[in-house]
Amino acid sequence: MTNRIAVVTGGRRGIGRAIAFALAEAAHDVVLVDSIEDEATQQTLDGLARRSARARFIQADIADVVRAADLAGQCFNAFGSVDVLVNNAGVQVQDRAVDALHTTVESFDRLMNVNLRGTFFLTQAVARRMMAAPGGSFRSIVTISSSNALHAKTTGAEYCLSKSALSMMNKVFALQLAPHGIACYEVQPGLIKTDMNVALHDKYEPLVQKGLMPMPRWGTPEDVGHSVAALAGGALRYVTGEVLHVDGGMHIPKSVFENAFVKAQLA
Repeated sequence: MTNRIAVVTGGRRGIGRAIAFALAEAAHDVVLVDSIEDEATQQTLDGLARRSARARFIQADIADVVRAADLAGQCFNAFGSVDVLVNNAGVQVQDRAVDALHTTVESFDRLMNVNLRGTFFLTQAVARRMMAAPGGSFRSIVTISSSNALHAKTTGAEYCLSKSALSMMNKVFALQLAPHGIACYEVQPGLIKTDMNVALHDKYEPLVQKGLMPMPRWGTPEDVGHSVAALAGGALRYVTGEVLHVDGGMHIPKSVFENAFVKAQLA
């Protein structure tokens, strides 16, 4: 039985690595795309090999949109086709304490170039190739956004904006690609414990324990990985343009009374 082919951007560590491993365990060969090649990259490739998946690594910066078509070509050439694109690559703000009134043009542009602009044009390039190729198997594009696409905050404004724009991007491509048998999904992780947010672990741990989310624990990269693998494998074939919240229930709208209770608990 031939494995399906998945491309995972930002796949060398953290959530990207967990997604790659979950896809490998669900009978996918994996093309990793990341701007850095280091020991973490090799550890991920070794982990994929242990899961009996073929793997290729492509070092590329998705912010270099002039090369988006070439990068898409490299992804397809790795194993001859692409069944799944997982848009996971992204960067955080340089200073999490800076509010919307002090956000710099440099920080805004850096973040948008990767999180939104780079993701959009790579998706465009991969989608064009998907449409041009025979569509015998289930094909999908899964975009990892964030709970910050839904929950506004004054610090890290550019990050929230980039993720909310990805949410709309998912819907736009869903409309465009549905007639061609390509499903599009958005995954919104909540508080996921990773190396990227290690500076926040001590700050948020008491809030998590007190009920910041209905499920009182941090999410793990594996929680996101298994969710992506389910979508990529065709578990929801008659669904497109939808959002899957991997956040322990944090997104659920609450009544004013429930909000008051939660605030009192967290105080």
